Amino acid sequence: MATEHGPAARLATGPAVALTGATGFIGTGVLAALAARGVRVRALARKPPEDAGAGAAWVAGDLADPEALTELCAGADVLVHLASRVGGGTEECEAVNDRGTAALMAAATRAGVRRIVHLSTAAVYGEGPHSGIEVDEVPPAPVSEASRTRLLGERHALAAGGHVLRPGLVLGTGDRWVVPALAELVRRVPVRWEGGNARLSVVDRTDLARLITVLALDGHAVPPGVHHASHPEPVRGGDLIAALAALGLLPAPDGPAVPWEECRRLLAAVPGRVSERQFGLIARDHWYRSERIWRLTACPPGPGPLARLPEAAAWYREVLG
Repeated sequence: MATEHGPAARLATGPAVALTGATGFIGTGVLAALAARGVRVRALARKPPEDAGAGAAWVAGDLADPEALTELCAGADVLVHLASRVGGGTEECEAVNDRGTAALMAAATRAGVRRIVHLSTAAVYGEGPHSGIEVDEVPPAPVSEASRTRLLGERHALAAGGHVLRPGLVLGTGDRWVVPALAELVRRVPVRWEGGNARLSVVDRTDLARLITVLALDGHAVPPGVHHASHPEPVRGGDLIAALAALGLLPAPDGPAVPWEECRRLLAAVPGRVSERQFGLIARDHWYRSERIWRLTACPPGPGPLARLPEAAAWYREVLG
């Protein structure tokens, strides 16, 4: 039996929002942004946090629990689906990203939820390089089980009339992948990858959370469909590393400019956790045009992810330390 925890939702006003992934990297930011708007939030979690904040109610369960999904969606005006499996094998990814999303969308449809925001990833496009492409200007070609099944999850959300967001690299407090991967890669490949000129779609977690919140609550004129959701201005890979170096988080990039094939060879010569495919997501162009969603929602994109890095410096020092 799914049980609800935390202060009663009646303490808040406005539309009722059902939220998954609320305890995750991006979800904690979205939950804070929704709470700041004073809306009623009901959030799904396997283990609801003991310090649940005011205005949020928690449903104990997961995407494989039909009763929990029914309780989550009951009376909701908006569904914000952020939960996903970002690693693991076929079965784990399919259970969450494909079958779990299908079950959630079915529960939302039965409950009469009027608005759905679903978080996906630009990684569904595959290896690239990609430079300044619009939505589906190149066909999605995911190469990992996580990305393949997240693409399947998109289809369930679209079939339910939802809005699908595809951010690129996400930075900020809570990031355990992008900057830690960069820290490993600058050690394994201590040169300027393709001269540091790769253009990357990047967004800060705080700005992405704002965008998701505005789309969920105010984006009534935004048509359903897929939208890229990074900051409108791409970031050069060399500039990202230089900004992190200026904060004392990475060594300054002082090696020679090296073409991609030589970068691949250097990477292979030094074993590590980050794969060649993951290296390519950072070292080569992966830039997806994202201006449209910020314009349609009238949501200011903010100063950009490099300007936001000092806000997360303490987090990164702890993680990298």
